[in-house]
Amino acid sequence: MSERRLSAAPLRLGTRGSTLAMAQSGHVADALTARTGRPVELVEVVTAGDRSSAPVHRLGVGVFVSALRDALVAGTIDFAVHSYKDLPTATAPGLHIAAVPPRQDPRDALVARDGKTLAELAPGANIGTGALRRIAQLHALGLQLSVTPIRGNIDTRLTRVLGPEADLDAVVLARAGLARIGRADVITETLDPMLMLPAPAQGALAVECRADDPDLVELLATLDDAPSRAAVTAERAMLATLEAGCSAPVAAYAELAEGDAGDEIYLRGAVISPDGTRDIRLSRTGTPADAAEIGKALAAELLDLGADSILGPQGHDGPGTQQFGSTE
Repeated sequence: MSERRLSAAPLRLGTRGSTLAMAQSGHVADALTARTGRPVELVEVVTAGDRSSAPVHRLGVGVFVSALRDALVAGTIDFAVHSYKDLPTATAPGLHIAAVPPRQDPRDALVARDGKTLAELAPGANIGTGALRRIAQLHALGLQLSVTPIRGNIDTRLTRVLGPEADLDAVVLARAGLARIGRADVITETLDPMLMLPAPAQGALAVECRADDPDLVELLATLDDAPSRAAVTAERAMLATLEAGCSAPVAAYAELAEGDAGDEIYLRGAVISPDGTRDIRLSRTGTPADAAEIGKALAAELLDLGADSILGPQGHDGPGTQQFGSTE
């Protein structure tokens, strides 16, 4: 990067055009300008996931990511902001995750009619979600709920519960997404991870740029939050080691807490059959410096206990092929 570009011209931040993506990118742009004084302009990039109405798990890998990465490689944008859980686990040649900003609350949230909680929904209540992970865990609760796969941005999903033509009793969304667009007020229950374990990296953002731009790498690194990066590293290392494809409901949640010998990571992971009748749930602890190894070790334990038989051949698309859908 030239000295002139670093000192004067606005940096071009590539983003999807959804309300959530623009809010996330705007937050990152404002934070970068506040810390470095460098102006940032948003550049909208349309992705394959934005053009299709098909279920996310049928669209393939990286549907919300590949167009942004193509723009990075082509040099039409300088950096991009992704919902981290949308990223395949394989590294992209020539690109670098320069920052993981402070993570929002990674838990799932229920938005239900009449302010109801999950336990208050009547048997047969129709609940919508677009994630196989959520569908599997809802079935596993044994509440006799009817689960409807849905797509669309946050506002579209909310209208199916809160709008004049609502056709669902409730929807499950990422709490982080609702908070980022200022709609946390519609949440009727934030779901305990014991009931609904989040997707790996849910609530986290990934700020990505070209690896051969050391000045920009250094500039973006001012946004990095070490605890958030460690937690996400552990979760995604578990996911990558499982080699779980888009048809496999896999969940993970890492928390950092103060231990006797300093900070510790507490990682919980689960593999659940789509119908909710089988699941394997384990946990493991370690130091933030060993985040990746903690995730790999937990995945190995899950596999030893038979996670393969739940994932099945359809769940193994190879390393780096995970796609769990947009944060929305």
